[in-house]
Amino acid sequence: MATTLLGDTIVHTVGDLPEKGTTAPKFTLTSAKLTDDVTLPSDARVVLNIFPSIDTRTCATSVRRFNELAAGLENTTVICVSADLPFALNRFCGAEGIENVVTASSFRSSFGYDYGVRMENGGFAGLLARSVVVIDTDGTVLHSELVPSIGQEPDYDAAIAALG
Repeated sequence: MATTLLGDTIVHTVGDLPEKGTTAPKFTLTSAKLTDDVTLPSDARVVLNIFPSIDTRTCATSVRRFNELAAGLENTTVICVSADLPFALNRFCGAEGIENVVTASSFRSSFGYDYGVRMENGGFAGLLARSVVVIDTDGTVLHSELVPSIGQEPDYDAAIAALG
C-alpha cells in the first residue's frame, strides 16, 4: 500500500504502482463515447496520466500539459485516466480543444485496483491517485510515479525522458 497526501491528510492507496521493468497490467476502460473500450495498445508506447477528477485545477492542468506534449511524441498514445464519467471528460475536452490525448474512465473497471492507485481514505476515497505510468510497446513499464501530493503536478520531464 502506497501513500500520497490530500492537503495534510495521508491517503492510502490499495496497492503500489507497477514498478519499472515489470509488465503493465492489461486494462479495459470506458471511452468518451461510452460504447467503446480503451485498452493497452500493443503497437504504441503509452503514457498513462492518472488523476482524481478533471474538475480540479491540477488535474485539468495535467491533461492540458500532456495534450501539448503528446503533439510532439511519435508512436506514443497518451491516455488520461480518471474515475470521472465520460460526460465530464467530453465536456472538458470539448471546451479546452483537447485533441492529442485519449480520455478514459475507470468507472466500469478494476483499473484502480490493478494499478494500485485507488484511494482508500480521505475526501477523495474511491478516486484515483495522481500518478503517471509509461509503458513500452512490449508492455514493459519504463517509468512510474505516484505524485507525493494530490495537489502537485506530475514530473512531466521524467515521463517524457522515459520514452527515450
